Amino acid sequence: MASRQLPAGWTLEEIRRVSGDQEATPLDTDRVVTSWPAQDERLHPEYILGFHGLCLVKAVNDDDWYMGSLNDDGIVTCWSVHSDLYEALRGL
Repeated sequence: MASRQLPAGWTLEEIRRVSGDQEATPLDTDRVVTSWPAQDERLHPEYILGFHGLCLVKAVNDDDWYMGSLNDDGIVTCWSVHSDLYEALRGL
């Protein structure tokens, strides 16, 4: 079964407050996540947070948070990176 976890030390209420999106939700990590422009570079997500079509992804063994879009086919295409979840949430 796919994972829908939250990052350690964070609650859903906190994520929603910082991002300003009251419908933010953790998403299944069992999906393709690519990094743009090298879309053949796949990330292996540990966490995926969804925000009305936008996503923040933390890859396994990577401290960075990748921002991207959730496509209609369920694939996440990331185009920017943040070193801190708080800053990534504020940047949505």
